[in-house]
Amino acid sequence: MAKIFCDFRFLLFLAAVAFFYIQMRIFATQSEYSERLAAAVASENHCTSQLRSLIDQISMQQERIVALEDERNRRELECAQLKSLVQDLERRGVQRLIDKAQAPVAAVVIMACNRADYLERTIKSVSKYQTSVASKYPLFVSQDGSDPQVKSKALSYDQLTYMQHLDYEPVQTERPGELIAYYKIARHYKWALDELFYKHNFNRVIILEDDMEIAPDFFDYFEAAAALLDKDKSIMAVSSWNDNGQKQFVHDPYVLYRSDFFPGLGWMLTRSTWDELSPKWPKAYPYFTYWDDWLRLKENHRGRQFIRPEVCRTYNFGEHGSSMGQFFSQYLAPIKLNDVQVNWKSMDLSYLMEDNYVKHFAEMVKKAKPVHGNDIVLKVSNIRGDVRIKYRDQSDFERIASQFGIFEEWKDGVPRAAYKGVVVFRYKSSRRVFLVSPHSLKELGIEGS
Repeated sequence: MAKIFCDFRFLLFLAAVAFFYIQMRIFATQSEYSERLAAAVASENHCTSQLRSLIDQISMQQERIVALEDERNRRELECAQLKSLVQDLERRGVQRLIDKAQAPVAAVVIMACNRADYLERTIKSVSKYQTSVASKYPLFVSQDGSDPQVKSKALSYDQLTYMQHLDYEPVQTERPGELIAYYKIARHYKWALDELFYKHNFNRVIILEDDMEIAPDFFDYFEAAAALLDKDKSIMAVSSWNDNGQKQFVHDPYVLYRSDFFPGLGWMLTRSTWDELSPKWPKAYPYFTYWDDWLRLKENHRGRQFIRPEVCRTYNFGEHGSSMGQFFSQYLAPIKLNDVQVNWKSMDLSYLMEDNYVKHFAEMVKKAKPVHGNDIVLKVSNIRGDVRIKYRDQSDFERIASQFGIFEEWKDGVPRAAYKGVVVFRYKSSRRVFLVSPHSLKELGIEGS
């Protein structure tokens, strides 16, 4: 019995040893598997990290591919458009427009963008009088952007040369609320004038916008004015526009004036003036909303003046555009477009030369009867001849101007259409009304009159 018990304990011992051995083996195997699992997890995390990195790189490459494809498409479009322009220039033979035997008076450029119907009306008006003097006034249309209707319309006319300004540079406005269109227009003007003066080598350029009609004597007027520009360097540009050219304020289509205020809206300048302006032409407008306001700054025109007519040689019909019809109903729609064929070649314009004009204008102001006090409009209506009214400052000028209905606006301290602070207009007949600043008589040399 004892022997059997002993054998049983021995078997239990062997079983315990076997169990302990098995447990040790299991523990060792579990440890090994745990280490392998940890390594596998670490390897998986590493792979995941690498995969994410590869995905990020692929995304960046895809973005670069998309950007490069866009750039390629843009360049292909530019090449196609340039090819079209070259073919058009070859077809039309722009060099034939510039007759070496007779230099043109000026190139005429119509600035356009996206108003095909307006452009057609302007081209028809200009062509009506330009065709007979085409060798003196080569006609161009400069389009800003790629509006297909505008391009098609311009290319449908054989008597003009088409130019296209493609500007992909983004616009950064200086102030919130500023119109991007004004920045783009300024860039377009610089590009077009650089092209005409430096590529096509014109000595003078007349700038029109795509919402203008011209008078019958438009080209004769500018030909006569070109001689003034060449002789008198105190004249910065010649304009066909009078800001106070409404029907009720004009009378004599033969009369021209000098002005310290740049009128714009159909104007001519010389290459020498553009040589000065082009390098500093602004890209941004922290204080102004339009490129012509920049030209009105005293530091840009530097005391030089502008020639303008009493009766406008251009009519602006652009009620809809970048300026959103500003002033249209009150000031632009009633403008009188000259309908008299003035023989400018027979006109003596020497009175507009700087030294002559001061005396000429001073004499007119001196002869005008001073009018003071209240009911100023009524008093003027009861006087036969010219009158002059003195204003104290800008607010006083605006008050008087509003009573008559002329432009009240000032730019850079100068009233529209003013010469030495004097604004002149007709009122209810051939009577001239001179609105005179506190310093005008002194500057005209007639103080005390």
